[in-house]
Amino acid sequence: MFERLRAAIDAALEAATSPSDRRDVVSGMRDAVIEAHSVVQGLREGLARTEQELATEQRNLKDAERRGRLAAEIEDHETAEIADRFKVKHKERVDLLEKKLEAQRAEIGFMERELDEMKAQMKKVAGSSSVDNAWREIESAGGARPETDLQDELLKSSFDRAAREAAAEAQLEALKKRMGR
Repeated sequence: MFERLRAAIDAALEAATSPSDRRDVVSGMRDAVIEAHSVVQGLREGLARTEQELATEQRNLKDAERRGRLAAEIEDHETAEIADRFKVKHKERVDLLEKKLEAQRAEIGFMERELDEMKAQMKKVAGSSSVDNAWREIESAGGARPETDLQDELLKSSFDRAAREAAAEAQLEALKKRMGR
């Protein structure tokens, strides 16, 4: 499924030499990764639907077995025969859905490996810029890149929360003064 995308990435990698070409390649690779990710997500949704169908079909199979057993107990041969036919149909459907689930899981695993490989290739190409190399060296030395610094984000979040709480407290005090308390 990703052969076309992989071929485009490979061709672009071979053709790219300048930094602007590399940016174009990385942009194209990012688009391909996004498309591949949406394909994998669609496969996961299909898997979930198949799992629901299987659960429904298993319930139907149990119902048919129960009805056949009850009909046999009261010696209603016609109903027992009908229940047996439905039991066979539901059993075939359960077997089919189980095989389908197995195939879908295998396909998702394959696509996820392909997607991981595409991401690694994109990171390799994107990471070959001198700016990215410099940031990696700073991060490996213990420094933090501003846009990826978790501590900085947590600190900003706590300051924002403190400011909101102070504003709420001020509004509360203003309301108390107006009400004479």
